[in-house]
Parts: sequence; structure tokens; C-alpha cells
Amino acid sequence: MTNQRSSFTGRIGFVLAAAGSAVGLGNLWRFPYLAAKYGGGIFLLVYIILSVTFGFALLITEIAIGRKTGMSCVEAYKKLDKRFSFLGWLAALVPVIIVPYYCVIGGWVIKYLVSFSSGGGTAIAANSENFFNNFIAASGSSVSANPMIWFILFVLLTAVIVLFGVEKGIEKVSKIMMPMLVILSIVIAIFALTMDGAMAGLKYYLMPDLSKFSTSTLLGAVGQLFYSMSLAMGIMITYGSYMKKDDNMEKSVRQIEFFDLAIALIAGLMIIPPVVAFNGGDPSQINAGPGLMFITLPRVFGEMAFGNIVGALFFLLVLFAALTSSISLMETVVSIIQDKLHWGRKFTTLIVTAGIMAFGTLSCLGYGPLGAVELLGMKFLDFFDFITNSVMMPIVAFLTCILIGHVVGTKTIAEEVRLSGEFRRERLHRVMIKWIAPLLLLFILVGQILDAANIISI
Repeated sequence: MTNQRSSFTGRIGFVLAAAGSAVGLGNLWRFPYLAAKYGGGIFLLVYIILSVTFGFALLITEIAIGRKTGMSCVEAYKKLDKRFSFLGWLAALVPVIIVPYYCVIGGWVIKYLVSFSSGGGTAIAANSENFFNNFIAASGSSVSANPMIWFILFVLLTAVIVLFGVEKGIEKVSKIMMPMLVILSIVIAIFALTMDGAMAGLKYYLMPDLSKFSTSTLLGAVGQLFYSMSLAMGIMITYGSYMKKDDNMEKSVRQIEFFDLAIALIAGLMIIPPVVAFNGGDPSQINAGPGLMFITLPRVFGEMAFGNIVGALFFLLVLFAALTSSISLMETVVSIIQDKLHWGRKFTTLIVTAGIMAFGTLSCLGYGPLGAVELLGMKFLDFFDFITNSVMMPIVAFLTCILIGHVVGTKTIAEEVRLSGEFRRERLHRVMIKWIAPLLLLFILVGQILDAANIISI
């Protein structure tokens, strides 16, 4: 017997949940790092242009697929065209692989939040690199120094919210967390701009310099859209399947775009000016990945007045962002299993939670007890991140463009969008999905694989 499909209570609930999924860890440390690396203001300009064209086309396509079929990604692609059933399974694999290692990083965030909240931020700032490396290597003797404890705590927090369902869990939490996330972001950004030397970083970040544009700028901006908008991982199809038929879809997508761009912009304001000031005005010294959030920023907080308070607020903000994204990842996996096996939400969530804890242990201990094991020369977490974000997601998005643009036709999406209002950007959508987006996706897929193989450097 098929369970009745859950739904959001209205458009605001849908937008906040979808925006919460879009605003995650990638926004808060990957976007500022890429902006600093690829020219500051010119990267920001390119990202904005791509967001309202390339990003819009893929986002509204996935949401429309979900609402039209009323299914999660595995069944949705099959319903559109049985020959593309494999694509649903490929898309479903993405969150299955991502959510365990994402929860590991979420656990790191909780550890830092607790440390700064209890006044330990000064000690971390004094030796941030050793503190972080020792923590993820599980080399400490105390219980609080074990990353598994914090990983499990983050998984349980995510699972509890998913357990309550779409309306009482995901929507309710998103309505609380998203406004708080925005407020905290603005407060920290204002505080960061008061640091001596921060204005040089602000100018670099906001003023486009066309001479700094390169192919890598475009590649970096396109790649960031996958992180920022939760594209090509089944999330937006799943959330679209919970969307009511009379909720204006194009208006909702515009609002999601606004949230994504606003938080990305503010994230850059929070991080680039103070880190540039800390590094003596050199934006190239902003570290990539975990190094930025867990090594460089604690040092910056250590230089600030009230550094423990600012650090605690920052990691609270990051926790909210991480949770809203991990909720959407876990919900996607739960929805896929429910659609296939028709199990109840509670039982499915418990099974998924157990699977995440088991699979996530590889990434959690991959820098310590399991550090000797590598895949393609990468630790478990780095490998899982590479295979999903650099390989699987571009492939899923490319094949989705082929399916919609050249098999079932873009009219399928346009008709679904028009059920709840005008489709003002229909012509843009048609051109992007049929021609421009597939070329960009092939470009980024080849570029990232060659970069990973050290044939080129992005």
C-alpha cells in the first residue's frame, strides 16, 4: 500500500526549505575561497550571471520534474521516460554518498561551536592547525576529542528533524533556522568589516576587475552552482514533489535564487575582508576547504575583540547552514526508499540513520585509524567529495538536459510551471537546457577530471 505523499503547507515553507538546502557548508567556506582565488569581484559578477541563467534553468527543471511526477528522483525519471530509469538511480546515489561525509564535517562544526562557546577559542586560535589535525586524526585521549562522538550527534540531530516529516519537521525547522541564519550572517559580516585593513578585502571582493577573468573563473563559478543550489542530487526533485500545484513555481525559484545569492554575498563579506586583513592584504592566502573554516578563521577570531563570542556565533551560523542541507540530503534518501519499498517514515529514517553512521565512519576515521587506506590517492572523505561533486553531479545534470531538451521536450517543464502562473523566462529556459547548459556541463566535467589528474590546474 502506497503512503500518502507529504507536502509543504505553502510556498513560503517550500522556499525556506529549498533555500535551506541550497545554503550549506559549500556556501560558507567554498564560495569565499573561490571568490578570493578567482579574482574577487569578477568571480562574484560571473557567479551572479550564471545563477540567474544556468542555475535558474536547472533549478526550475528539477523542481518541475518533482512536482509533475509527484515522485523522488528514482521514480521521477522513470515516469518521464523508462529509458532514463538509470539516471534516477545515478542521481539517487549522489545524496547516499554525500550525506555520511557531510555529517562528519557537521560534527566538526559542533565541536568548534562547543569549544568557542565554552571559552576555548583563544587556545584553538593559538595553535589552530595542530588542534584541527589532532582532532580529525582522533589522537586525543578525552571523549570530547573523538570526532566520532560529534559525528554521531550531528547525524542524530538531522534524523530527529527528518523523523517528524515534511510539515512538522523540515518546514518548521527551516522557518526558524533560515531567518536566524540570515540575521547571524549580517551581524558577523558587519563585525568583520570593522577590523583594521578589512576595507582592502572589501574592495577586492566587490569591485570587478575584468583583467582577472579566466577560464578557471568560469569553471569555478559553474562548479559552485552545484554546491550552492543543491543541483543534480535528487534534492530539488524530492522537494518539488512536495510542492502544491497552485504554488507559483517561477516566483518560488526567484526567491530561492535570491536567498542563495544573498547568503553567498554575505558569506564573502564575513570571511574575505577579515582574512585578507589578517594576511596583510593578500587574498591568495585564503585556504581552501576545511583549512579556511577550521584553521584560518579561528586565528582571525583570536585577533578580534570578543573573539570567543564572534567565533561561537559564526559556528552557530555554520551549524544552522549544515543542518538545513543535511536534512535535505537525508530526506531525499528517505523519500527514495519510501517510494520504492513503501515503508513508513519512522522505520525508513531509522534504517537510513544507521546506514549513515556505518558508512560515515569511513570518512570520520579516514584521517586517523583508517588513514593508511586511500582511494585514487585520496582519503575517504576527499574521494567521496570528488566522485560526487566533480564527476557524478555534472553527469546527472548533463543527462537531465538531454532528457528534457531533446527527448521529452522543454514544453513538459513549461506546462508544469504554467499550472501555477506565468513562465516569463521560458525562452531562456529552453535555450539553456537544450544547448548552453549541456556544453557548460561537459566543460566543467572534463576540466575537473583533468584537474584531479594533475593534467591541468583549475
